Amino acid sequence: MTQTETIVHLLRHGEVHNPQGVLYGRRDGFHLSDLGNRMAERVAESIGDRDITHLRVSPLERAQETARPLAAARGLEIVTDERVIESANKLEGLSFDQGLWSIVKRPRIWRHFYNPLRPSWGEAHDEIVARMMAAVEDARAAAEGHEAVIVSHQLPIWTTRLHVEKRRQNIDPRKRECTLCSLTSLHFTGDRITRVAYSEPAGDLIPVKDRNAPFSAGNAPEEKRP
Repeated sequence: MTQTETIVHLLRHGEVHNPQGVLYGRRDGFHLSDLGNRMAERVAESIGDRDITHLRVSPLERAQETARPLAAARGLEIVTDERVIESANKLEGLSFDQGLWSIVKRPRIWRHFYNPLRPSWGEAHDEIVARMMAAVEDARAAAEGHEAVIVSHQLPIWTTRLHVEKRRQNIDPRKRECTLCSLTSLHFTGDRITRVAYSEPAGDLIPVKDRNAPFSAGNAPEEKRP
């Protein structure tokens, strides 16, 4: 008996208007920038002709706005799902426009960094994986035999990919292969993930400052098998 092939794409949202460099996390009021809207349009242009039958989206504005062009292109309803929201973070609302120095100069927040493996300053990796994988399974079932898109955020997507590929969780943002409006595609045979692919349909629009070295579209592996 032939098993059904299904693809669930994890789409990261586009660039956010955030001139103050705030760690916005789950806060309201952070919308896509003009460039972010162009990225969302590019995604719709790139994959809008694919067999996408289900669209599941984080409730945050930047994810909803990223999903709209694709929803319009495919004539899909946006299913809002709290399980694919950004990860919780105790440092939310602080500005990190100076990178590591932003942490060094704030002794009051050092107490949050006692366990980087959990991590102690935010939602635990296993909690992120549990909620994301539950949403992935629901999306797979809803789109069985076709394709689904889940619009989420960098850390939840990257954490999910590491889990699927049975790799150790890594908190270093420089080592996350998950750029703005990128697609992490989970290929299912039946209910089993058989392949993970990665692509950047809006890669040429991504500012250099937002790329997470050392990974980029040019030097990262395209796909891996779990």
